[in-house]
Amino acid sequence: MLKNAPHTNSDPTPAIAHIGHDDYAKTLIGLQIELVKLQRDIIRSNRKILVILEGRDSSGKDGAIKRITKHLSPRETRVVALSKPSDREAAQWYFERYIAELPQAQEMVLFNRSWYNRAGVERVMGFCTDAQYEEFMTSVVELEALLIRSGITVVKYYLDIDRKEQKKRLKARRDSPLKQWKISPIDTQATKKWSAYSHARNAMFARTHSVVSPWIVVRANDKRQARLNLIRDLLARLSYPDADETLLTPNPNIVFAYDEAYLHNGMIAA
Repeated sequence: MLKNAPHTNSDPTPAIAHIGHDDYAKTLIGLQIELVKLQRDIIRSNRKILVILEGRDSSGKDGAIKRITKHLSPRETRVVALSKPSDREAAQWYFERYIAELPQAQEMVLFNRSWYNRAGVERVMGFCTDAQYEEFMTSVVELEALLIRSGITVVKYYLDIDRKEQKKRLKARRDSPLKQWKISPIDTQATKKWSAYSHARNAMFARTHSVVSPWIVVRANDKRQARLNLIRDLLARLSYPDADETLLTPNPNIVFAYDEAYLHNGMIAA
């Protein structure tokens, strides 16, 4: 079950304080110890945890997942990042290849992008028809409710960056010989189609955010603060014994449940 972790914010677009390397490293280790405690409870209690991470290209999904999983048992932790569907998969029920990756008992699975590809890149780039898009938007909330009723805990994060930050990160990606594997033809369209992606994101929030399966937004321009506060939020939402509650208070200016008002006051990048 999700533990209540309300997030409120009355100050539009508050500044996010920078955190130094030493403080970041110390805090991260403390949170990773808490993640190990959580995993022990997941194993002991046969829990099934699905964490979905979405966001624009270069929003920091890979880095956040790396920090979450670094000290967890690989036997009970899986990262799923599916590639473009094959012709056979494209002819299947859209959710079929994702269903095969759902967590089993004692597992935490992290989706690095998910079935919400259909609401984002597929919609923007024309990789699905209008009918396929509508079918997805109509059925995904029902599907997630079914998964939750079946005993799977679903937590959905959207890592949000602004246009300037995305341009900077995509340039750094192109310039780094160690990040060439991240480059794709879609990258060149990421900033060109910024407004289309924003429109698709907003429609996704409006139609797939629910009380049962809410969207949690992470302001991710500052990578360190985004990672720390995403982990804090994840731990705060999942009950487990011996939690160090002093570490589990996310900054509500960085992590918060989606609300339409945040599209208008600057808390979510336009």
